[in-house]
Amino acid sequence: MAIPVSRESPLQYHLVRQDGQARAGVLHTRRGQVPTPFFMPVASQASVKALAPDEVRTCGTRSLLVNAYHLALRPGVDLVAKQGGIHRFMGWDGLVLSDSGGFQVFSLGGLRQVNDEGVLFRSHIDGSEHHLTPELAIRHQEALGTDIAMCLDECVAADASYEQVQQAMERTHRWAARCKEAHRTSEQALFGIVQGGQYTDQRRASAAQIAALGFDGYAAGGISVGEAKATLYRVAEETAGLLPAEKARYLMGVGSPEDLVEGVAFGFDMFDCALPTRVARTGAVYTRKGRVDITAAAFREVAGPLEEGCDCAACRWSSTAYIHHLFRARELLAYRLATLHNLRFFHRLMEEMREAILAERFQEFRSRFHAIYQPADEGVRLGNKQRWLEARRSEE
Repeated sequence: MAIPVSRESPLQYHLVRQDGQARAGVLHTRRGQVPTPFFMPVASQASVKALAPDEVRTCGTRSLLVNAYHLALRPGVDLVAKQGGIHRFMGWDGLVLSDSGGFQVFSLGGLRQVNDEGVLFRSHIDGSEHHLTPELAIRHQEALGTDIAMCLDECVAADASYEQVQQAMERTHRWAARCKEAHRTSEQALFGIVQGGQYTDQRRASAAQIAALGFDGYAAGGISVGEAKATLYRVAEETAGLLPAEKARYLMGVGSPEDLVEGVAFGFDMFDCALPTRVARTGAVYTRKGRVDITAAAFREVAGPLEEGCDCAACRWSSTAYIHHLFRARELLAYRLATLHNLRFFHRLMEEMREAILAERFQEFRSRFHAIYQPADEGVRLGNKQRWLEARRSEE
């Protein structure tokens, strides 16, 4: 299959400082400069749940992730295009990256069938039948007018066999070539996705094949799909070292605080995850010591902010006791305040890591973070992840 001649990329990555493998850089885009590393809140359906765009900005957000799968089903990408594109439609003037929907299709389980042509699936909304091809995935994202589009890829479960992973990887390569050929707009960057499961040889082969196609940036996919933390870190670290150093590197769907620190240490620049906004709506808030359940009785009379020193809107003007009360009373304001805090926590973490890299003190920062921060129990994490994957059809 013929691949179009290369064009000048609408997105350029500039490395400012490297400390170990950790990188501090700048993405030069048509919407301005975005410092790296950075975290993208998930706005699958053109909305960060519970927040207005100006509230999202006050958290330090520079880039959002929307999902072409969800938006194609509802309200339809052509409607978004008629409204002036995704930025005008959702009132967001920052960077927007669109996921092709590969992971969402993977999560549909028995509702989809995959072959070399594409994916035949039934909508999780009304059961209607759809056929998603690499070409259609690109058309959807071009119609949305996002700044960065992702190739359609095939994601497999963590327990997939070597042969199943290889088949999906090779199909991902063929789809990537078709996406590259179908992609026509000069105003939108296109990222290729490396697959290969937990197998080092397949990750190496995939990185070489995807890099040879010449994309504007590169992503590591098929990670955080239910594997153990040690496996996640090994695969992420191996994959980062295989991606072109002169381009932006994106670790897809990995986003707990400890994972962000390790992902930056491995050399990734971009991250996204629904975790901070999703758990906020259950009363889980992040602190430097770990995640806490604000609905617990221990917080009923705490007069101070959710975390001392936090500059988020929730911590500036409300008390922990008040937010505890809002959750217990099931007031909608609770979800907004917890979401504001969690997003600001994540962005502050990214800002602090960038400052540490620029000062060539990242390893010191990394060690100090892990000495203080208490991650979720591994067994609980894997159980929650599996339940989330099973319920993903209606999640963000």
